[in-house]
Amino acid sequence: MTAPKTTVGQTLAQAGTQGLDRLDAQMLLLHALGRPTNQRAWLLSHDTDPLPDGAQALFDALVQRRLQGEPMAYLTGEQEFFGLMLRVDTRVLVPRADTETLVEWALDVLHSAPAGGTGAKVLDLGTGSGAIALAVQSACPGVRTSATDASPQALAVAKANAERLRLPVEFFEGHWFDAVPGRCFDLIVSNPPYIAEHDPHLPALTHEPISALTAGLDGLDDLRHIIDAAASGSLSPGGWLLLEHGYDQAAAVRALLQAAGFEQVSSRRDIAGIERCSGGCWRQGR
Repeated sequence: MTAPKTTVGQTLAQAGTQGLDRLDAQMLLLHALGRPTNQRAWLLSHDTDPLPDGAQALFDALVQRRLQGEPMAYLTGEQEFFGLMLRVDTRVLVPRADTETLVEWALDVLHSAPAGGTGAKVLDLGTGSGAIALAVQSACPGVRTSATDASPQALAVAKANAERLRLPVEFFEGHWFDAVPGRCFDLIVSNPPYIAEHDPHLPALTHEPISALTAGLDGLDDLRHIIDAAASGSLSPGGWLLLEHGYDQAAAVRALLQAAGFEQVSSRRDIAGIERCSGGCWRQGR
């Protein structure tokens, strides 16, 4: 006699006994069933439905990967960012809600510019999945957005997201400003690597590309480079440089910006109240 199949409700309960968060379990089960991960109500209304062939094995494998610390976005292949659903995998960092603070600041700068930023040239350095560039372009269609990354693998992810979302972002491969030599921009944004090489939090991030996380002994190497290069001809007079950084780096980044000649230097806090981004305006008369 064939054993009865496990139901949706039983499968979720079993995942809970293994220590998996219920929301994670629901999203993973929806993914294993080939359904959108925002249909949690469907699971409740189909609590007694038996799982189809193959779904149980796929779900069990996903559960084990999640219990080993793999990000949910890598398991489901998608991550929402600033209202956009992005496809992501291990070639890129998972876009985080904290980075939406940087996008909001960028949009404030653009909307306060003449003609609401129409025609403004925007550059996203180290774009990864394309999250920042695509969010800015989506929210401010009149800008001309470019994005760079030194990783061809990351650029493949970003380009695919742009094509799927039908957003006209131009992508360049190369290390920071080397990818766009001689170009000048009205707004430069970046979420560069900013974790110190020996930071105790790194072991928890082993599933994500290490090259996109660390930047020297103090985590400021890439931030220093970007600030110095932006002040050496990559920004139009009156243009803005906005940078995401670590939870304890705001004062250091503000000092770097001021030393490079930026004005109106300040920081913005994320939803947790942490100074997450710092930026400044390039001197009008330079």
